[in-house]
Amino acid sequence: MTHPAEWFHTWFDSPYYHILYKNRDAREAQRFLDNLLDHLRPKPTCKLMDLACGRGRHSVYLNQKGFDVTGLDLSEHSIAYARQFENAKLRFHVHDMREVFAPDAFEFVFNLFTSFGYFAPDYENVVALRSTAASIKPGGKLIIDFMNTRRVINRLVAKETKQIDQLTFHITRKVEAGFILKTIRFEDQGQPYEFIERVRALEYEEFLEYFRMANLRLANVFGDYQLRPFDPQQSERMIFILKK
Repeated sequence: MTHPAEWFHTWFDSPYYHILYKNRDAREAQRFLDNLLDHLRPKPTCKLMDLACGRGRHSVYLNQKGFDVTGLDLSEHSIAYARQFENAKLRFHVHDMREVFAPDAFEFVFNLFTSFGYFAPDYENVVALRSTAASIKPGGKLIIDFMNTRRVINRLVAKETKQIDQLTFHITRKVEAGFILKTIRFEDQGQPYEFIERVRALEYEEFLEYFRMANLRLANVFGDYQLRPFDPQQSERMIFILKK
């Protein structure tokens, strides 16, 4: 099945996306993965999926830990970049999470750093969750790391300017029709550009309903990358550990 192009097709495939977010903290991401692995304790023989893997930094780190890892992402350019790291136990594929990749193939699926809730029709987010669940072996687990939407909205920065690599990004944020919208404007060599990130403002209770519809059981929910308990008002993240 083919899907009409949406904002994430163009933005995630753009070189400017990687420029804007180039300074993400790699060490923090690795510490988070270490904490997750300590909690989940996957066996060395487990097969792991990194869903919405981008350029593969989490996939590569999980593979360095000795696991068999498959990274999936909609962005052809990101997957082309990630494939330089492939080996016998690490592979990457262009894939839309609304489609089932491989039924009952993975013990663990990781969906990290708010890589969910992109689709405009609400039902397509449920379709994506069901398709993801279909790739998990019975008894396996799905880990979804999402922003704590309530906290983000309460602390929303309406306007911001970032100077990166001779580019000046003008960023505005707002909540509209159930989505958090981030508009990114800039010029490069006299050419104006505009991209809009559009993420559904999902709160804890809405996720619980999604999980029910996908027949996933909530095992744990954590509030930050140190896996401290989730607090609806104060926690930075909603990190769901779900069991099939």
